Amino acid sequence: MSDDFMLDTDDLERRMDGAMANLKTEFASLRTGRASSSMLEPVMVDAYGSMTPINQVGTVNVPEPRMVTINVWDKGLVGKVEKAIRESGLGINPQLNGTIIMLPIPELNEERRRELSKVAGSYAENARVSVRNVRRDGMDQIKKGKADGLSEDDQKIWESEVQEMTDKYIKNVDEALETKQAEIMQV
Repeated sequence: MSDDFMLDTDDLERRMDGAMANLKTEFASLRTGRASSSMLEPVMVDAYGSMTPINQVGTVNVPEPRMVTINVWDKGLVGKVEKAIRESGLGINPQLNGTIIMLPIPELNEERRRELSKVAGSYAENARVSVRNVRRDGMDQIKKGKADGLSEDDQKIWESEVQEMTDKYIKNVDEALETKQAEIMQV
């Protein structure tokens, strides 16, 4: 009976990869004082009767490190795009130039950098919790296998494999957080 037990480590790894991907997406949305088109992803514009992402009403470019431009395709939407950016809470003041909206990215002050660093830390902690939840699911599967006749030696082997995978992903989360915090605190 014990030979039948197979832990789906690929599934556990895929789920841990998902936690890392989610963390990277959350980190990309954090403003670091450098221009990035991804910082506009959460902003939605009321266009043609529905809420639409900015990248679907215009072309988003980053011509220089501290400037984002949006070339709005429909002149009638320029005001709505500008309003959506003002109300988004990004702390950016849009400047109009015909159908092009320019977003100068202001310098971050020390206090704001610390706040962003704390936010990055909370994102990382959420990712660690997700990885640990996947670990717990794997350990539960191993316990069920033991109840079905998995030998104690095999149980220890599977548990150590799940723990190694967890440690690797937690280390990746910590490294990503360190990199992001260094990027945020860089003047």
